[in-house]
Amino acid sequence: MRIHTVLPLLTAFFLSGCYEIGPTRLDRDQSDYSRALTSASKQQTLLNVVRLRYADTPGFLDTTQLISGYQLQRNVSVGIGTYSVATRPYGGIAAQLQESPTFTFQPVTGDAYAESFLRPLPPANLLPLVMGGLPIDVLFRLSVQSVNLINNVGPMGGENARGTPVFFDLLSDLRALQLAGLLGIQLERTPQTQGMEAQPDRVYLSIMSSDDPVLSGVVREVRRLLGMAQNDERVEVTYGGGRPRPGQIRLLTRTILGVLGQIAYQIEVPQDDIVSGRTRPTIRLTGHEKRPIVVIHVANEKPDSVFVWTTYNHKYYWIADNDYDSKLAFTMLQILLELSKTSKEPNTIVTIPANG
Repeated sequence: MRIHTVLPLLTAFFLSGCYEIGPTRLDRDQSDYSRALTSASKQQTLLNVVRLRYADTPGFLDTTQLISGYQLQRNVSVGIGTYSVATRPYGGIAAQLQESPTFTFQPVTGDAYAESFLRPLPPANLLPLVMGGLPIDVLFRLSVQSVNLINNVGPMGGENARGTPVFFDLLSDLRALQLAGLLGIQLERTPQTQGMEAQPDRVYLSIMSSDDPVLSGVVREVRRLLGMAQNDERVEVTYGGGRPRPGQIRLLTRTILGVLGQIAYQIEVPQDDIVSGRTRPTIRLTGHEKRPIVVIHVANEKPDSVFVWTTYNHKYYWIADNDYDSKLAFTMLQILLELSKTSKEPNTIVTIPANG
């Protein structure tokens, strides 16, 4: 092969593919980083639940920025050498693709911590999730402490925090109405006046009538439990506990820490940890809701076929991949965590360049 033939071939190889790096890497990296960020978020949530079980301090670290840069280096060399009796051209090609990702983390502290994790979830933010298809019974078990005078299980356990048995009956009926299309949520935006304090949006719950004899009985029971007149189809939902005013129901919602705490104290931990005083006894549910809302397993060996897992104090904690109910409730917890986040500026940013 002559040298004037080698040079165009090497040059063509050198230039080929340069403009395909961006689209190719975007398609792959977007999926890979999305999976990694989701997995890391799930592990952080589970770890914080376990920490609370042992009265340890939870910590939250948000990934606020991810930059993945690539550098392509190619070298081409051509020369003429004498080999035995002939003079022949020779060449060399070298290519290297280097990735330099940078991750930026924001610790959630101060006002951002208070707004995100210590502020009760507003009913106007919570109830529209029901119209998005989330099961209302799971949502209320996670995020609502009481409906009027009907109490959910307390997040910290104890004899005085077992809740009102009829609470779970109400949730079951509400879910039946949701599946039948008889449950509605309406959100009314409150006009804001310049110079005045912002007013919260108003949210209404509709319980529609039905000609079906079975569903008609469920409608009557729900309206009775909510303190509605039997001819009323709509009631305003307000935040708070205790007895409501006419035409209203009061929803005492939890903070994110309260949601995490309820899940934490339902974990079946080793008996030695309870006897030694490292943690409190597990909350024991009564009635037909004896199953924890999220079943978290613990063992000394790493489990197989898990939805999410973490380690704490040399033990493995996980949610089984074949436990659909626990996975659904944990996913809804992740949604509530995202919903509660604030956009306040961070006090500290940790940037970690990850060079291979």
